Amino acid sequence: MKTLYHDREYILKVLKDHDLLGQDHLRYIEEKYMVARRRGIDLIQWIDSLELPQKGKSTTLLTEAAILQAICQDQGWEFRRLDPLSLDINIVTRVLPASFAKRRYVLPIHQDTENNITVSCYYPGDKELIDDLQRVLKTRPILVVSPLKDINRVITEFFDFHLSIKAARSSITPAENNISNLEQYVKLSAMQGERSEKHINNAVDHLFQYALNERASDIHIEPRREETLIRFRIDGVLHVVYRLPREVHEAICTRIKALSRLDVAEKRRPQDGRIKVNWHDEDAEIRVSTVPVAFGEKVVLRIQNAEILFTDLDDLGFRPEDLLKYKKFLEHTYGIVLVTGPTGSGKSTTLYSTLRHLNSPELNIVTVEDPIEMVFEDFNQIGVQPAIGVTFSSILRNILRQDPDIVMIGEIRDSETARHSVQAALTGHMVFSTLHTNDSAGAITRLRDLGLESYLISSTLLGVVAQRLVRTICQNCKVSYTVPASKLESLGYRVREKEITLYRGSGCRRCRNTGYYGRTGVYEVLAVTDEIKKMIHQGEPELSIRKKALSQGMKLLRYDACRKMLAGITTMDEVIRATA
Repeated sequence: MKTLYHDREYILKVLKDHDLLGQDHLRYIEEKYMVARRRGIDLIQWIDSLELPQKGKSTTLLTEAAILQAICQDQGWEFRRLDPLSLDINIVTRVLPASFAKRRYVLPIHQDTENNITVSCYYPGDKELIDDLQRVLKTRPILVVSPLKDINRVITEFFDFHLSIKAARSSITPAENNISNLEQYVKLSAMQGERSEKHINNAVDHLFQYALNERASDIHIEPRREETLIRFRIDGVLHVVYRLPREVHEAICTRIKALSRLDVAEKRRPQDGRIKVNWHDEDAEIRVSTVPVAFGEKVVLRIQNAEILFTDLDDLGFRPEDLLKYKKFLEHTYGIVLVTGPTGSGKSTTLYSTLRHLNSPELNIVTVEDPIEMVFEDFNQIGVQPAIGVTFSSILRNILRQDPDIVMIGEIRDSETARHSVQAALTGHMVFSTLHTNDSAGAITRLRDLGLESYLISSTLLGVVAQRLVRTICQNCKVSYTVPASKLESLGYRVREKEITLYRGSGCRRCRNTGYYGRTGVYEVLAVTDEIKKMIHQGEPELSIRKKALSQGMKLLRYDACRKMLAGITTMDEVIRATA
């Protein structure tokens, strides 16, 4: 059936009226079309395949979505992009048969309390489609227009996943879902296992692929009384992506535990493992943690992408002055450099990026981690295993016999680990590690609390980096607004102007209407100068050391966050959240 999407004159008129293409590219389309003589083709998909730049936007290609949006404005149709994270899988997969949705490129995306159903389609002018929908739905649908790529993506991700879960659920016996006594779980029979295993494997593979495509840093699989929640953490915020039948929870957990070489029969104790997956011709590490909760086992998978974990130091987000200070720490051949901050503040990325920056064939780099964040063949990585007595302190007692030049310790947790770290630094080794403190000066107090004498700290500590992660504004929907200067003064940042221009994201498909896309670091770098060494040696309190560092040019976390806010990188809300 020919539609408006096949009308060459109409499509070219829309492109011209909405200023989507320049004259050269419009002529190029005319010539390409006449040469190809491709009568009766869908011109939107054909033009999308040409990958032409939009007029006035050399880095933005003219896509199917942009052409459709222009046509919808011209025709008075409602245009809507589809974000899988904002859709309800039950509505998408249960309102219409999968075969109908795939054949007619339609998706039910919303159902209100009065049973009105909104259906996303590619071409709303098809009267036969409307009649078929009305007959299947028993009500007249509310149609919105979405790109064919969006529709196909959701159909693939939702229907295929839903079918895998449905098939697995039908082949799992009720006994497997009995959570009243963990000892009473029974194994599936051979026939049941063969029947359900394939579907569960497909579902778990889909979860991994979906999470990687959505830039998720964590996958949470959480059992509830009647269902299982699947949540993704994206840019530091959790999103519910699926609500699964409770019957498949145990099978999904078992599959993940098998992939990560955990004991599938052990359900009463926490376990940790890891999985390596291939994604877009690159490897990603997935750390697996299981813990028993009220309704079964909760599984959290932390995704480590080498592209993020190994970042150039220049791209981490340091101020130029702080980056210069930090690189001066790295010029030393011995001493301790500490990176501090709460869990999830990007400490591992800073340390791994530093080690890759320092890495060379002339150096022996040894890491001691719990667990190993990312396997990197140029480092000699040792994983802590407390169950067999392999702890930070026990490894450090022997590590110097391995002739290291640089030692990275995942975390200084106790007095013994702290003392061995200092001993390594005193004997001519460069030591990097992390501490959980709120700011840079607090690291000195923490080391004292762990029992280190002040003279040992002053003799070995080169510097401390405190850091946080803030979400960055989506560049696709970034807008400016003004605020009184007094708002910045309340943050401790003084400016001369009466009004300040700030930025925020208005919300779009790219950022899922959050206004944020990605994260960057904010830093506070304390260099242990001769004056500060003397103060540490004399046992001066944390406040005095901080004041001295500030007088020598150190900038607080909030200062760096405010600087990024004024530069349009992040928002005031993020500054307050990260540096409160």
